[in-house]
Amino acid sequence: MFRSKLLSDINKDLEIVALRSQLSIVQRQILDRKIPKPHLTPAFRQLWILLSKFVPGWKSSIFLVKPETVISWHKKAFKFYWILKSKKPGRPKISRQTIALIKRIHKENPLLSPEKIYERLIDLAVIDAPSPNTISKYIPKIRKSPSEKQKQSWTTFLKNHRKEIWAMDFFTVPTLYFKVLYVFILISHDRRNIEHFAVTTNPSSAWVAQQIREATPFGSTPKYLIHDNDSTFTSRELQNFLANTNIKSKKTGFKCPWQNGTCERTVGILRQELLNHIIPINEKHLKYLLKEYIVNYYNPARTHQGIDCQTPILKEKLTD
Repeated sequence: MFRSKLLSDINKDLEIVALRSQLSIVQRQILDRKIPKPHLTPAFRQLWILLSKFVPGWKSSIFLVKPETVISWHKKAFKFYWILKSKKPGRPKISRQTIALIKRIHKENPLLSPEKIYERLIDLAVIDAPSPNTISKYIPKIRKSPSEKQKQSWTTFLKNHRKEIWAMDFFTVPTLYFKVLYVFILISHDRRNIEHFAVTTNPSSAWVAQQIREATPFGSTPKYLIHDNDSTFTSRELQNFLANTNIKSKKTGFKCPWQNGTCERTVGILRQELLNHIIPINEKHLKYLLKEYIVNYYNPARTHQGIDCQTPILKEKLTD
């Protein structure tokens, strides 16, 4: 690096030509399989993750791997980083003998709840008996799947009140430096239109309430608002706000993402068509990317099968 600063522009250009000529020969030999493909070290991968954000023409400069591979390197590095960050000592693992004992007690007494099985383990002098929540993981699920009548009730509600329903949800996006950003979206069921989006690092009930205010100026609120059981959505502060604005909160069932399928599908589209192909540098960069995609493409130009292959914002309204 220090040597390159001492060279003149002509010498730098000549050195680049010399290096590229040698590189082209190595490239041809790799493509012809005359020499094995070099092993890529973690340092090389991290270098190209950084170059992909700061070098404009990086895609034309790499030939050992595809540009999509560089994006996947960042995702793998983020997963590894998050595993190390979230790894905690926790409780010791349950022994196989204890697990076998839990299953035997449940088999002999299928009506016993996890709490009663826990009491039975204490009576048997089991050291460090697992909690009832942990015990429930090792016994068959007693909860029944929703009946067709229950499914039909929710489906009928969505169909009958389609024009009056909005849905909201959060999803996370890691940045180049492994900072987790939370993206909040509000979408209408009628036209699949993304009414509002926002990005934050620390979501809260007060922040969500403010986003709903910004998305509903002049009292243009929906009648129903669907959301999951996230503590941010179910808090008393947000529920009181929705009640004061005449919005009826509709919580989905636990582990029932299909009940908020429109919002879940929209999150999938954002990931498949945008976020899986870029690595945002920071919060400002992610906001810019989402604004360009949603305002200039998703709402006015992208068609949806759920609305007869029309766009969320009709072309007639765009021309008005």
